[in-house]
Amino acid sequence: MPTTDWEKLISNLLKGELKLKGVTYAELADKLAAIGVEEKEANIRNKLARGRFSAVFLAQCLKAVGSERLRLD
Repeated sequence: MPTTDWEKLISNLLKGELKLKGVTYAELADKLAAIGVEEKEANIRNKLARGRFSAVFLAQCLKAVGSERLRLD
């Protein structure tokens, strides 16, 4: 699978998790700030739109919204 497909997959997984938890990008920015991660809403939106962000950012987002598991299938 090409890298761009992987980027779309991971971006869509994170977007889906946010939707499942009912968390907007603005709320995610607040939740990230609560765990010491400074990200602006616009930056979050851009990262998810591009599909390019680090595994650390993914883990921070999942932790901030209270996700304990992520399925890749």
